Amino acid sequence: MNKLHFLCGKMAAGKSTLSNKLTEKYDAVLLCEDDMLAKLYPLEITSIQDYLKYSHRLKEVLKEHVVELLSKGNNVVMDFPANTKNQRAWFREIFESANVEHVLHYVDKSDELCKAQLKKRNENVADDTPLANEETFDAITKYFEAPKSEEKFNIQIIRK
Repeated sequence: MNKLHFLCGKMAAGKSTLSNKLTEKYDAVLLCEDDMLAKLYPLEITSIQDYLKYSHRLKEVLKEHVVELLSKGNNVVMDFPANTKNQRAWFREIFESANVEHVLHYVDKSDELCKAQLKKRNENVADDTPLANEETFDAITKYFEAPKSEEKFNIQIIRK
C-alpha cells in the first residue's frame, strides 16, 4: 500500500540524506522543500520570517497535488520539516485527505552532532549557496518540538 513518508529532525540531522534513501527504497516521488524554495525564490529568503512566508505559499500550492499523487497510488517522500506540532498537522491533513498510510521518520540527533554535520556540510557547498551557521541552527532549534505519542503518528525513530 502506498504511503506518505515525512521527516522530523533538527537542522543537519540527516533528513535529506534519509529522504533520498527512502525515495529509492519505496520507488517514491520525492518533494524537497529546500530545492523548490531555492528555485522559486532565489535570493529572497534571508530570514526565518522570509522562510515562513514562502514555505506557507509553497505548501498551499502543493497540498492538493500531494493528495492527488497519493490517491493515484504513488508513494511520496516529503523532505519538508515536520518539526513542530503545527507542521505535523499539515501532513496529517494530507494523508487523511488521501486516505493513505503514513510514516513520520524522526531523525533524533544531538545538537552537538547536528552542529558538527552542519559545519562539514558547509565545507562542501557551492560558493553561491547560503550557509547556515550555529547561530541559525540555535535560532531554528528553539522552535523544535519532538513528536509525542499522543499525536498518534506512525513514528520510526532513527538514532544512528
